[in-house]
Order: sequence, then structure tokens, then C-alpha cells
Amino acid sequence: MINNKNTQINKLAVSILAADFSQLGNELRIAERAGAHYAHIDVMDGVFVPNISVGIPVLQSLRRHSNLVFDVHLMIQHPENYIAAFAEAGADIITFHLEAAKDPYSIINTIKLHGKKTGISINPATPIEALFEYLPMVDMALLMSVEPGFGGQHFKLEALTRANNLRKHINTNKLTVDIQMDGGITHANAADVVNAGVNILVTGTAVFGANDKTKAIKQLLALINGGNTQ
Repeated sequence: MINNKNTQINKLAVSILAADFSQLGNELRIAERAGAHYAHIDVMDGVFVPNISVGIPVLQSLRRHSNLVFDVHLMIQHPENYIAAFAEAGADIITFHLEAAKDPYSIINTIKLHGKKTGISINPATPIEALFEYLPMVDMALLMSVEPGFGGQHFKLEALTRANNLRKHINTNKLTVDIQMDGGITHANAADVVNAGVNILVTGTAVFGANDKTKAIKQLLALINGGNTQ
């Protein structure tokens, strides 16, 4: 594995999929005060993935309660139909799945036209090489380290090799693209994920399933930044 040589601090994105949905505003306030950087918002349609989660009204409501970066992960078919609505609702980053995109270039351009950062994601079975042609146009590449659709799954170890190879490609080609990883990231493997080249880690259960959420976040931040949480 290579070590992630980014000079910027590695970032933590808390996945609201694992939060208490009756207390979402408060859950985000706790995460923000503890030092989390992003609120990762999984949008599922029951078609692209076998589950249904939150949509535009929830995003609009949460936006009033948080200054976190809203990192919207569209796990949906026809993502091009929803870019404008999510942008207007308060998304800061909009990520779509390559597997669901008929015209990735058009989706990327639409996200940019709405003034938002652009992410592109792939599932564990999709070769990372499928991303390469789009990387010069996007801000972030999201690698799933579990099968998308459900929280609380176990981390797939092969995701570390995939991240390592993607980081090598980005570095070799002098690209400025964040690598995000989502699925099964815990205190036990967070340092390994960073060492594989990932600089934005999504975690849900490890934070919102903890008895002390603030402590869990601060420990994760220390793990991914060599003890430095600032």
C-alpha cells in the first residue's frame, strides 16, 4: 500500500443512514460540534439499490440545522432528472453512480452548471479503470467498500487495493481528485483506508451506533490524521 501524501487534512463524512431519524437535526449538530466535516446523505430509490431512504424534503429540512458540507450520494436510476432539485435543496456535493448513468459527461456538466462539486461513484464489482476518463472533470471519486443499499455491512478488504490503485493513477496523472470510500469503515480499519490513499472517509454505524458519538468522532479524526484533529 502507498501512504496518502495529501497535505490537506483527511476528512470525515458521517452517514445519516445510521442516525436516529427522529433526531436527525440533533444528530448532525453533535457531529458538527465534534469536528466532522461532511454529512453524507444517501439517496436510494428502491430500484438502483434494494432500499429506499431520504429525498429532497429531508435534505431541505436538514439544511436549516447544519453548516456541514452536504455530501449527497445518489444511489438512483436516472440521476440526471434530480440534479437541479438536490442542488436547490442545499447539496454541496452531488455524487452519481457510473452504473446508473447513460451519459456521465452530461450529468457532470449539469452538476457543474448548478455550481456544485461533482462526485462519481462505482460499486465493488466495477473496475476502477471505468472511472479514469472522467477523473479530470470531477472533484471526487467514491469507491463503495460494500454493496450499496444498506448500512452496517462488513468492509470488503479488496477495497483497499482498489483505492491504492486509484490513488496511483491520480498521482501519476497529477490530478486533483479526492478519493472517498463508503461502507463498513470503523475505528479498526480507518487508518488502513487512509494508508490506501483515501482522504474522505464515510462512516455511519461507527459514529451513530456509539454510546458517545462525540468521542467516536474525535477518535476517528485522530486515527485518520495521525493524532491531529484540526
